[in-house]
Amino acid sequence: MTIEFELLTELQQTVYNVELTCQSCVDSVKQALSKVNGLTRFDIDLQNQRVSVEGITAPSTIIKAIQETGRDAIIRGTGQPNSAAVSILESFNEEDKFAPVKGLARIVSTNEGKLLVDITLNGLPKGTYYPSFRNSGDISKGASSTGGLFYEFPPIEVNEPSDLSGLYSGQNFISANLKITDLIGRSMIVSNLQNSINPSSLAGVIARSAGVWENDKQVCSCSGKTVWQERQDAQQHGVRA
Repeated sequence: MTIEFELLTELQQTVYNVELTCQSCVDSVKQALSKVNGLTRFDIDLQNQRVSVEGITAPSTIIKAIQETGRDAIIRGTGQPNSAAVSILESFNEEDKFAPVKGLARIVSTNEGKLLVDITLNGLPKGTYYPSFRNSGDISKGASSTGGLFYEFPPIEVNEPSDLSGLYSGQNFISANLKITDLIGRSMIVSNLQNSINPSSLAGVIARSAGVWENDKQVCSCSGKTVWQERQDAQQHGVRA
Protein backbone atom coordinates (compact mmCIF):
# COMPACT_ATOMS: atom_id res chain seq x y z
CA MET A 1 0.00 0.00 0.00
CA THR A 2 1.32 3.44 -0.96
CA ILE A 3 0.46 6.49 1.13
CA GLU A 4 0.35 10.17 0.24
CA PHE A 5 3.14 12.46 1.38
CA GLU A 6 3.29 16.20 1.90
CA LEU A 7 5.76 18.74 3.21
CA LEU A 8 5.75 19.29 6.95
CA THR A 9 3.89 22.47 7.91
CA GLU A 10 3.64 22.14 11.70
CA LEU A 11 6.33 23.40 14.07
CA GLN A 12 8.32 20.78 15.96
CA GLN A 13 10.79 21.14 18.81
CA THR A 14 13.99 19.11 18.96
CA VAL A 15 16.79 19.03 21.53
CA TYR A 16 20.46 18.22 20.86
CA ASN A 17 23.65 17.76 22.85
CA VAL A 18 26.41 19.79 21.20
CA GLU A 19 30.11 19.93 22.06
CA LEU A 20 30.24 23.47 23.47
CA THR A 21 33.22 24.62 25.53
CA CYS A 22 33.25 28.42 25.24
CA GLN A 23 31.37 31.46 23.98
CA SER A 24 33.13 31.15 20.63
CA CYS A 25 31.48 27.73 20.21
CA VAL A 26 28.10 29.28 20.97
CA ASP A 27 28.67 32.04 18.44
CA SER A 28 29.69 29.56 15.72
CA VAL A 29 26.62 27.38 16.26
CA LYS A 30 24.37 30.44 16.40
CA GLN A 31 25.74 31.68 13.09
CA ALA A 32 25.29 28.25 11.47
CA LEU A 33 21.69 27.82 12.65
CA SER A 34 20.80 31.36 11.58
CA LYS A 35 21.36 30.25 7.98
CA VAL A 36 19.10 27.17 8.18
CA ASN A 37 15.75 27.60 6.45
CA GLY A 38 12.61 26.65 8.36
CA LEU A 39 13.77 27.46 11.89
CA THR A 40 11.61 29.86 13.91
CA ARG A 41 13.73 29.96 17.07
CA PHE A 42 16.62 28.24 18.83
CA ASP A 43 18.27 28.41 22.26
CA ILE A 44 21.90 27.52 23.01
CA ASP A 45 22.81 26.44 26.57
CA LEU A 46 26.59 26.51 27.02
CA GLN A 47 26.61 25.16 30.58
CA ASN A 48 24.58 22.05 29.72
CA GLN A 49 25.99 21.66 26.17
CA ARG A 50 22.47 21.71 24.80
CA VAL A 51 20.69 23.28 21.83
CA SER A 52 16.90 23.37 21.52
CA VAL A 53 15.35 24.18 18.16
CA GLU A 54 11.83 24.93 16.95
CA GLY A 55 10.83 24.84 13.30
CA ILE A 56 9.90 22.67 10.32
CA THR A 57 13.43 21.59 9.43
CA ALA A 58 14.59 17.96 9.35
CA PRO A 59 16.76 16.98 12.36
CA SER A 60 19.39 15.63 9.96
CA THR A 61 19.70 19.10 8.38
CA ILE A 62 20.17 20.71 11.80
CA ILE A 63 22.81 18.16 12.80
CA LYS A 64 24.67 18.68 9.52
CA ALA A 65 24.69 22.47 10.02
CA ILE A 66 26.13 22.09 13.52
CA GLN A 67 28.71 19.53 12.41
CA GLU A 68 29.92 21.91 9.70
CA THR A 69 31.14 24.19 12.52
CA GLY A 70 33.53 21.42 13.57
CA ARG A 71 31.39 20.30 16.53
CA ASP A 72 29.44 17.10 16.89
CA ALA A 73 25.73 16.99 17.71
CA ILE A 74 23.52 14.24 19.12
CA ILE A 75 19.74 14.39 18.98
CA ARG A 76 18.34 13.90 22.50
CA GLY A 77 14.61 14.26 21.99
CA THR A 78 11.97 15.30 19.51
CA GLY A 79 8.22 15.80 19.68
CA GLN A 80 6.03 15.30 22.73
CA PRO A 81 6.30 12.34 25.15
CA ASN A 82 5.36 9.00 23.55
CA SER A 83 5.32 10.60 20.11
CA ALA A 84 8.71 9.64 18.69
CA ALA A 85 10.35 6.51 17.31
CA VAL A 86 13.59 5.51 15.63
CA SER A 87 14.84 2.77 13.34
CA ILE A 88 18.56 2.03 12.97
CA LEU A 89 19.03 0.63 9.47
CA GLU A 90 21.68 -2.07 9.29
CA SER A 91 23.30 -4.14 6.60
CA PHE A 92 23.32 -7.88 7.19
CA ASN A 93 26.06 -8.57 4.65
CA GLU A 94 29.09 -10.33 6.08
CA GLU A 95 31.38 -7.70 4.55
CA ASP A 96 29.70 -4.99 6.67
CA LYS A 97 29.82 -6.81 10.00
CA PHE A 98 32.29 -4.36 11.58
CA ALA A 99 30.29 -1.25 10.54
CA PRO A 100 26.76 -2.50 9.83
CA VAL A 101 24.79 0.73 10.32
CA LYS A 102 24.00 2.38 7.00
CA GLY A 103 21.10 4.61 7.90
CA LEU A 104 18.77 6.08 10.47
CA ALA A 105 15.07 6.94 10.39
CA ARG A 106 13.72 9.41 12.95
CA ILE A 107 9.94 9.28 13.24
CA VAL A 108 7.84 11.91 15.02
CA SER A 109 4.09 12.29 15.45
CA THR A 110 3.12 15.83 14.40
CA ASN A 111 -0.53 15.43 15.35
CA GLU A 112 -3.04 12.61 15.64
CA GLY A 113 -2.74 10.39 12.60
CA LYS A 114 0.28 12.06 10.98
CA LEU A 115 4.02 11.35 11.14
CA LEU A 116 7.19 13.14 10.14
CA VAL A 117 9.87 10.76 8.87
CA ASP A 118 13.48 11.91 8.48
CA ILE A 119 15.51 9.22 6.70
CA THR A 120 19.29 9.48 6.34
CA LEU A 121 21.42 6.93 4.47
CA ASN A 122 25.22 6.84 4.35
CA GLY A 123 27.99 4.58 3.10
CA LEU A 124 26.09 3.04 0.19
CA PRO A 125 26.75 2.61 -3.53
CA LYS A 126 25.32 5.42 -5.64
CA GLY A 127 21.76 4.80 -6.80
CA THR A 128 18.04 4.87 -6.03
CA TYR A 129 16.79 3.22 -2.84
CA TYR A 130 13.28 2.24 -1.78
CA PRO A 131 12.32 2.49 1.93
CA SER A 132 9.21 0.89 3.43
CA PHE A 133 7.63 -0.13 6.71
CA ARG A 134 7.11 -3.89 7.07
CA ASN A 135 4.53 -5.96 8.93
CA SER A 136 6.99 -7.75 11.21
CA GLY A 137 9.82 -6.63 13.47
CA ASP A 138 11.72 -9.89 12.97
CA ILE A 139 15.15 -8.99 11.55
CA SER A 140 16.81 -12.28 12.52
CA LYS A 141 17.42 -12.89 8.80
CA GLY A 142 17.74 -9.26 7.83
CA ALA A 143 15.11 -7.75 5.57
CA SER A 144 14.00 -11.18 4.32
CA SER A 145 12.30 -12.00 7.65
CA THR A 146 10.40 -8.72 8.07
CA GLY A 147 7.18 -9.91 6.45
CA GLY A 148 4.99 -8.16 3.92
CA LEU A 149 4.68 -4.50 3.01
CA PHE A 150 2.96 -2.25 5.58
CA TYR A 151 3.58 1.17 4.00
CA GLU A 152 5.69 2.30 1.07
CA PHE A 153 7.77 5.47 0.83
CA PRO A 154 8.97 7.50 -2.16
CA PRO A 155 12.47 6.54 -3.32
CA ILE A 156 15.61 8.18 -1.99
CA GLU A 157 18.42 9.25 -4.30
CA VAL A 158 21.77 8.36 -2.76
CA ASN A 159 24.13 10.55 -4.76
CA GLU A 160 25.97 12.84 -2.33
CA PRO A 161 29.63 11.92 -1.71
CA SER A 162 29.97 10.18 1.67
CA ASP A 163 32.71 10.56 4.25
CA LEU A 164 33.51 6.95 3.30
CA SER A 165 35.67 6.72 0.19
CA GLY A 166 33.83 5.70 -2.98
CA LEU A 167 30.43 5.57 -1.29
CA TYR A 168 27.46 7.95 -1.12
CA SER A 169 24.75 9.36 1.15
CA GLY A 170 21.17 10.57 0.75
CA GLN A 171 18.29 11.97 2.79
CA ASN A 172 14.52 12.36 2.58
CA PHE A 173 12.16 14.33 4.81
CA ILE A 174 8.46 13.52 4.45
CA SER A 175 5.19 13.21 6.34
CA ALA A 176 2.63 10.42 6.26
CA ASN A 177 -0.85 9.69 7.59
CA LEU A 178 0.10 7.13 10.23
CA LYS A 179 0.29 6.82 14.02
CA ILE A 180 3.34 5.97 16.13
CA THR A 181 1.33 3.23 17.83
CA ASP A 182 0.84 1.56 14.44
CA LEU A 183 4.60 1.18 13.99
CA ILE A 184 6.27 0.25 17.28
CA GLY A 185 7.63 -3.28 17.02
CA ARG A 186 7.41 -3.40 13.24
CA SER A 187 10.44 -2.82 11.03
CA MET A 188 11.72 -0.57 8.30
CA ILE A 189 13.76 -1.71 5.34
CA VAL A 190 15.61 0.01 2.51
CA SER A 191 16.16 -1.91 -0.72
CA ASN A 192 17.99 -1.05 -3.92
CA LEU A 193 15.22 -2.87 -5.81
CA GLN A 194 11.70 -1.51 -6.19
CA ASN A 195 9.02 -3.82 -4.75
CA SER A 196 11.63 -6.43 -3.86
CA ILE A 197 14.05 -7.46 -1.11
CA ASN A 198 17.53 -8.86 -1.62
CA PRO A 199 20.46 -9.80 0.66
CA SER A 200 21.86 -6.26 0.48
CA SER A 201 18.64 -4.64 1.77
CA LEU A 202 18.94 -2.70 5.04
CA ALA A 203 16.63 -3.43 7.97
CA GLY A 204 15.89 -2.12 11.46
CA VAL A 205 13.26 -2.54 14.16
CA ILE A 206 11.07 0.50 14.91
CA ALA A 207 11.37 1.41 18.60
CA ARG A 208 10.18 4.26 20.79
CA SER A 209 12.59 7.15 21.36
CA ALA A 210 12.68 10.08 23.76
CA GLY A 211 10.47 13.11 23.40
CA VAL A 212 11.76 16.65 23.98
CA TRP A 213 13.38 17.03 27.46
CA GLU A 214 12.81 13.33 28.28
CA ASN A 215 16.48 12.41 27.84
CA ASP A 216 18.96 14.71 29.58
CA LYS A 217 21.54 12.16 30.74
CA GLN A 218 25.22 13.00 30.31
CA VAL A 219 26.56 9.65 31.55
CA CYS A 220 25.04 6.24 30.76
CA SER A 221 24.10 4.36 33.93
CA CYS A 222 24.80 1.02 32.20
CA SER A 223 28.24 1.62 30.69
CA GLY A 224 29.48 4.60 32.72
CA LYS A 225 30.42 6.32 29.46
CA THR A 226 29.62 9.93 28.60
CA VAL A 227 27.31 10.67 25.69
CA TRP A 228 30.36 11.61 23.61
CA GLN A 229 32.14 8.32 24.38
CA GLU A 230 28.98 6.45 23.39
CA ARG A 231 28.85 8.58 20.24
CA GLN A 232 32.37 7.46 19.30
CA ASP A 233 31.38 3.83 19.80
CA ALA A 234 28.32 4.32 17.59
CA GLN A 235 30.36 5.97 14.84
CA GLN A 236 32.72 2.99 14.78
CA HIS A 237 29.68 0.82 13.98
CA GLY A 238 28.61 3.10 11.14
CA VAL A 239 26.29 5.64 12.79
CA ARG A 240 26.93 9.03 11.18
CA ALA A 241 23.62 10.96 11.44
